[in-house]
Amino acid sequence: MANFLRMIVGVALLPACFGIAGALCRALAGAGGLRVEAFALLGGIAAFVLCWTFLSHPVKTYVFGHEMTHALWGVLFGARPTKLRVGESGGSVTLTKSNMLITLAPYFFPFYTFVVILAAVVTGLFVRPLPALPVWVFLVGFTWAFHVLFTLQTLTERQPDVALYGRLFSWTFIFIANAALVMAWLAATTELGFGAACASVATCVAGAYVWTWDRCVDVAALFGGRAAE
Repeated sequence: MANFLRMIVGVALLPACFGIAGALCRALAGAGGLRVEAFALLGGIAAFVLCWTFLSHPVKTYVFGHEMTHALWGVLFGARPTKLRVGESGGSVTLTKSNMLITLAPYFFPFYTFVVILAAVVTGLFVRPLPALPVWVFLVGFTWAFHVLFTLQTLTERQPDVALYGRLFSWTFIFIANAALVMAWLAATTELGFGAACASVATCVAGAYVWTWDRCVDVAALFGGRAAE
C-alpha cells in the first residue's frame, strides 16, 4: 500500500519536474555574462566529462562518497554510523536510524562538491579574498559533473535505496532535489537572488500544473463526447 501511494505521489510530482526544469533553464539563460568563474565552472564540468569518456571510472571513490553521504545525513538526523565498508563492487554503512532523506541523499547531495565548498569557506575565514577563486570554481564543476554522471549511471541499475521508496517516486524526488540545489547555487553566485529564484520556480511549477490540468480536462471531454455518441 505504501509503495502504491508513493507511486501516486511520483506521478503527481511529474509536472513539478517539468516546471522546475523550465525555471532552471530560464535561470541559466539569464545568468549574465560569461566571467572567468563561469568559464572555470564549465571547464571543470568538461574536464570530468573527458575523464569519464577516456579514463576508467573511479568507482571506489564514488562508493566512498556515496556511503559517507549516508553517514553525514544520518548524523544530521541524529543517527550513529558504524561499520563503513567500501569496495569496487559496492559498499555499505550501518546507521542506528534511517529515513527517506538519509536513504536518497547520495543521489541528490554532491558529497565531493560539498567538501570543496566547505574547504573554500574554511580557507576564506583565514585568507581574504579567497585565493585562486577560478580554481575552486573549477573543482566545483569537476566534482558536480562527477556526482551527476555517477548518479545517472547508478540509477540505470537496480539500487536497493531507490527500490525501497519506489522508482517513480525516488526518481522524481531526486530530480527535483538536484534541480533545487543547482537553483540555489545560481541564486547564491549570480545576480538572480533567492527571492527571484523562488518566484521563478513557483511560477513555472504552477504553470506546469495548470497545463497538465487543462490537458486532463481536454482528454476527459474527448472521451466524454465519444461516450455520449
